[in-house]
Amino acid sequence: MPSIVAVLYNLIGITLLSFLIGNNVALNVNVPKAVKAGSEFDVEVILKKGNLSGFARLQQDLPMGLTAQLVESSLGDFSFDEQKLRFVWLRLPEGKEMRLVYRIKVDERLKGSFALKGTFAYIDNNERKTANFQTETIRINPSTRIDPNLIVDINEFQTIIPPQAPVGFMASNVRCIRQTPIPSGAENDYLVKLLVNKGNALKFAKIEEDVPEGFTAEAVETKDAVFTFKDQKVKFLWMNLPAEPRFVVSYKLIAPDGKGNITVSLKGTFSYLVGEATRVVDIIQKDIDLTNIDPATLDGLISSTFSTEGANIISGFTPYSEGGIDIPIEYKKIEDKPKRKAKPEFDMTPFMLMPEKGVYYRVQIAAGHKPIDMKRYFTRYNIKYDVRTEKHEGWYKYSIGSFKEYKGARDFRILIWNSTRINDAFVTAYNNGTRITVQEALMITSQKWYR
Repeated sequence: MPSIVAVLYNLIGITLLSFLIGNNVALNVNVPKAVKAGSEFDVEVILKKGNLSGFARLQQDLPMGLTAQLVESSLGDFSFDEQKLRFVWLRLPEGKEMRLVYRIKVDERLKGSFALKGTFAYIDNNERKTANFQTETIRINPSTRIDPNLIVDINEFQTIIPPQAPVGFMASNVRCIRQTPIPSGAENDYLVKLLVNKGNALKFAKIEEDVPEGFTAEAVETKDAVFTFKDQKVKFLWMNLPAEPRFVVSYKLIAPDGKGNITVSLKGTFSYLVGEATRVVDIIQKDIDLTNIDPATLDGLISSTFSTEGANIISGFTPYSEGGIDIPIEYKKIEDKPKRKAKPEFDMTPFMLMPEKGVYYRVQIAAGHKPIDMKRYFTRYNIKYDVRTEKHEGWYKYSIGSFKEYKGARDFRILIWNSTRINDAFVTAYNNGTRITVQEALMITSQKWYR
């Protein structure tokens, strides 16, 4: 639906945009004309919702380098993850008008201009509708407190490291070495350390590693990188690399529940920008302790990696040599440590789904063949609801909610899609505690199906 946009400017530097998005429905967004890098500013959204009362979601994509926190939500469920800001309502509150406020923090290293884009999705007369909106341009005045060489345009930062084919180690003196992951803590977790020898890489760099299925990851040492974990990928993103020629970053691999000791296999790349071209080198794993490593051993490690991992040279580059001789490295055999006992199987009894009378609906969010620590597992996925499990056809199936009307379950499923990391939840149906198809349930109750 096309939006009618009116732009008004007041005398104190605030831009008010009014979007007419439907009959008696309008969205006003208030943002400043200019902000200072390193500061915070509030975004005010006024929703004139008319008679809307059902499900609704407001979402905005924030550029990299900006973060958001809630100030006022109007009873909506607020989240900010992977640069996506969301307000979600299963049912809009009463009243003709709502006010939302969130606060944006601007990274001190940014300059340039940007606009905030977003969508407002809602249900009107059982029909899902979506309206797009965009604020006027907001100017970032650069900080005067940091080195100008560290300042980067916000629009350049958004194009950080598009993927390209790997380049061999012989192409440059840039290397990334992973210490063999070591056990950490009492939960079968692992600490992963990565050494970067940055060579001629200065800005717009990225480490990306594929994490085994079931594991999650948390940052430990980032060296001013933006750390993310999504779709089993760990990423460290830099606008500007640290000043030192070599540095170490690290993250913790959190093992899946009940797995005991597992062999961890990681694969990753280090990407960086040279001129207008992106270069990618494979991350090489070595059995060496990167903690307090002396400079001579470190030089030998990098030289050894250079000599054993040499590959094809991409056109335009020449072989690199530091001169001198390779320093041999002696690797001592690490004695096997006594294996820790596997944790006892999680007791599922308190979380089993109890039967209810009549026909009802739930939303299934996961399934697996083995029991899991439900409290710990679903907290990672931002599930704040009471999760219950059942044994069905050889699976442990996990579900939330209980609805007599299919539409309520459908709306709740949409809420889960939009407010958590689970994007494949679906509606299930029961009759006196026994699973039946949704079609059967709709026929028994003479209810209408909604997409």
